[in-house]
Amino acid sequence: MIPAQFDYVAPATVDDAVRELADAGDDGKVIAGGQSLLPVLRMRLAAPAKLIDVGRIPELRGVREDGDAIVIGAMTTHYDVQRDPLVREHALLIAAATDTVADPQIRHRGTFGGSLAHADPGGDLLAPALAMDAVMVVAGMDGRRSVPASEFFVDYFTTSLAPSELLVEVRIPKLTGWRAHYEKFNRVAQAWSIVAVAATVRTEGGTIAEARVGLTNMAPTPVRARAVEEALVGQAATAENIKAAAAHAANDTNPTSDGNADGEYRSHLARVLTGRALTAAIG
Repeated sequence: MIPAQFDYVAPATVDDAVRELADAGDDGKVIAGGQSLLPVLRMRLAAPAKLIDVGRIPELRGVREDGDAIVIGAMTTHYDVQRDPLVREHALLIAAATDTVADPQIRHRGTFGGSLAHADPGGDLLAPALAMDAVMVVAGMDGRRSVPASEFFVDYFTTSLAPSELLVEVRIPKLTGWRAHYEKFNRVAQAWSIVAVAATVRTEGGTIAEARVGLTNMAPTPVRARAVEEALVGQAATAENIKAAAAHAANDTNPTSDGNADGEYRSHLARVLTGRALTAAIG
């Protein structure tokens, strides 16, 4: 199908983009890499009157270090995130999850911030961002504000962004030296996750000192597997302890049933994949 008619603007600064969004109101839509938005427009599941293209704003691209955090610009492509040495050193879980996003063509065009703002529950970057306690920096007419990942994702394809707000960058606390793995289950290559697990751990002398586990597609928003984390901390990094902790992966989750899997099967997958992810992360 052909998208409905719309006006197109390409602001050069964040402030200009925010003003365009405010002027458009509910009829405006931000386009980043376009890998999620363009199919929606073509199917006319959305028909904005104005598209605000933020691809020409230099401030929104790149990865930098800022004290105890790394900062990823919202328009940084998946390809660049994959290969950035700061991400590999301080946020290995983000790099591991980005490696699984779609295919090389989409990773060259799709953007880190665009994926997070799209908030697809099957998206591969939401759970890692949540597990790493990422903070979203958002610009609006009243200035900028910081939103923890735990508050940013609200519901299916819904975030706490107001219609006139723009995701500018994502701040990720450094987890230097932590091991990580992203375990994804999908029907075919490059497909959305039916269930996936983002796991990152820090060990000391064979003991699990800290653990973070996020679940993809186990609820309308990404969730932390808190029961798994609590069961791991202070335990020896053995296969038996990992298996016992992974048994709690589906606790307090609300997986949906659809054409790919029912809720019970998703809960089973969460437990199995959590065990695999932790085993791979701990090595």
